[in-house]
Amino acid sequence: MKRLIITLAVFCAIVVAGVGAFVGSGVYNIGADDHHTKPVYALMQALRERSIAHHAKDIAVPNLDDPQLILKGAGQYAAMCTGCHLAPGMAENEMRPGLYPQPPELAKFRPDPRAAFWVIKHGIKMSAMPAWGASHDDATIWSMVAFLQKLPGMTPAQYRDIVARAPQDHDMDEAGDHSHGGVADEDARGAAAMEGMAMAGEAGHRHAAADGDAHEHAAAPAVEAPLSMEGMKPGAAPAAEAAARAFQAALQRGDREAVLALLAPDVRVSEGGHTQTRDEYAAGHLGEDIAFLKTARITPVSLGSMPMGDTAMVGSESEIEATIKGKPVTLRSREMLTLRKAGDGWKIVSVQWQTTPVSGE
Repeated sequence: MKRLIITLAVFCAIVVAGVGAFVGSGVYNIGADDHHTKPVYALMQALRERSIAHHAKDIAVPNLDDPQLILKGAGQYAAMCTGCHLAPGMAENEMRPGLYPQPPELAKFRPDPRAAFWVIKHGIKMSAMPAWGASHDDATIWSMVAFLQKLPGMTPAQYRDIVARAPQDHDMDEAGDHSHGGVADEDARGAAAMEGMAMAGEAGHRHAAADGDAHEHAAAPAVEAPLSMEGMKPGAAPAAEAAARAFQAALQRGDREAVLALLAPDVRVSEGGHTQTRDEYAAGHLGEDIAFLKTARITPVSLGSMPMGDTAMVGSESEIEATIKGKPVTLRSREMLTLRKAGDGWKIVSVQWQTTPVSGE
């Protein structure tokens, strides 16, 4: 046994000495143009993927369908990421061919949100990916993650349009490679933000049940951001807008089958701070919505959309006159739909409603 221990100790000493001599000799080519062997590259790739998955698995993902978050992320991406990861319509540059490992083209796939957040925040050792968390807060990093979910399938024109409408900030000032609106645009954004704050309210989402009694959700949590129509333009995504109007019309005429046909299997329906799956919504709240809208008078105020490749967002605002608990009320309702291209049509993958009283409550 003693002899075995001595043999192992001598072997380890020889290995350590050999490694030290190899490192000290400098014969290993550290140049990025001398690539790893396939086995070494596969091992490093597996290590990277498993490490990211392990460290990112418990990250809580916020709402990535917020238009303001996506617009902010578009500007951040244009300012910080295109040199390595390109963008729709952008040709190869002089830097990318010399990077090893090669940075992925992020317009060609939709990354897992948790993994994307972790990588952007912490970076990747021995690569060109920096740890942006050293200079950017989590909210800014999530904005980039939100934009990455919309980037695949985006046309060059759509990409340029969304970047042009992104809010200006310090990173984009320093980038210097694209410009944004001036004072008038900033004033418009401020007005939209103020209007959104006014719409948030504390009322939650109220409507009458079929028996005439009021059905009421609890007020939306204080952390719930107001739905903003910033970035929405009428006619920007006409096919998605048509699907949104069909959804609204089906609800108003009480056509359950038509409503459910427009909802994707993985849809999430959020109102008054509560989020439901498709099955949960179909089993309960859908019937209550139909019963309420059957006797309500709805006046459309505005509708706009924002195309993002194979997805689009459609935001609308309406005024609703109804009777709740025997009292006439006027409500202001905002609806934000996220739709995904499905064959020749569009399916709704996210529904967000916020309703506040204008009078009568």
